[in-house]
Amino acid sequence: MQLLGEELVLTGGRTEGQAVRRTVRERAAKMIDDPSLLDDVELMGAEAIANAVLHGTGPIRVRVSADGRRLRVAVRDGGPARQDDPHGTDRIDHGRGLTVIDVLASEWGLEQSSTGTHLWFDVDLPAPH
Repeated sequence: MQLLGEELVLTGGRTEGQAVRRTVRERAAKMIDDPSLLDDVELMGAEAIANAVLHGTGPIRVRVSADGRRLRVAVRDGGPARQDDPHGTDRIDHGRGLTVIDVLASEWGLEQSSTGTHLWFDVDLPAPH
């Protein structure tokens, strides 16, 4: 897959996440002109980034790439997930991110190790007109 722009790096600030979410959408728009599909990509990107901010450690790295058939958004953090989550993982408004990605993505994966977490999702690109 060809990278669409440079890798984005976050340190976990709230405004950083919002800016990266918009950048993911802008990069996806280079390959997708369907506003509904762009909304889905932006939502999934936001969920993946939020998971990294809430549960990961270290810098968060986001890549957007495409191969002509699929668009991929990949989010990596330094993991492993923090055990002392100050945000409370039992809150009712948490825990739906992977479900959203599972429903909207063409394919997705999650790899976790002692050195990091890698969450990625693909969406099928519309056929050229």
